[in-house]
Amino acid sequence: MATAKTKKTTAKSAPKATVRKASAAKSTTAKAKTAAPKVVAKPQAQRVAETAVDVPVGFALTARDAITEFVEPWADRDSAEKQVKVYRASLTKSLKRAERRGTSARRKATTQAKRTRTRVEREVRKNQRKAETRLKQNRRKVETTLERNRRQAEEQLRKVSDRANRVQSDVSKIAEEQSSRVTDLVGQVSDQVTSLR
Repeated sequence: MATAKTKKTTAKSAPKATVRKASAAKSTTAKAKTAAPKVVAKPQAQRVAETAVDVPVGFALTARDAITEFVEPWADRDSAEKQVKVYRASLTKSLKRAERRGTSARRKATTQAKRTRTRVEREVRKNQRKAETRLKQNRRKVETTLERNRRQAEEQLRKVSDRANRVQSDVSKIAEEQSSRVTDLVGQVSDQVTSLR
């Protein structure tokens, strides 16, 4: 029977505790509502002073948190080893990435250099062929011009020689004619001189 009575009293007391908690919460909310409008605006000097105090404290707490975050992984051996492994993995990853980028850049530069060299060699060969072609063309033109000038000179020389021969033969003929005339005149004069005697 005693156990039955205690069960009944516990059951009866439980709703009362819940009611008390609810009423306490209501009274706290009511107090907060009534207390809120009673806040008085602080003077500006007080706000500036509070800010002047709060800012360094905030910076100090931020610095403490940063130091704690930095030191915490190194606090015991296991976490320090884990941190070293993380750093090692990160470093290895960075090195691999740098190696890949370097390899890629080297290949790209090599390919670009080969392309440039091939293009330059092609241009040089092209220019060389052009120069050789021009040289051959110029040589042919010069040889053709020289041959034409030689022929013209020979033709002029032949013409001059022919003219000289003609002039010489004409002079010889004239000289012979004059000589024969002179001889005839001398004969006539001598005939006339003899006839006058």
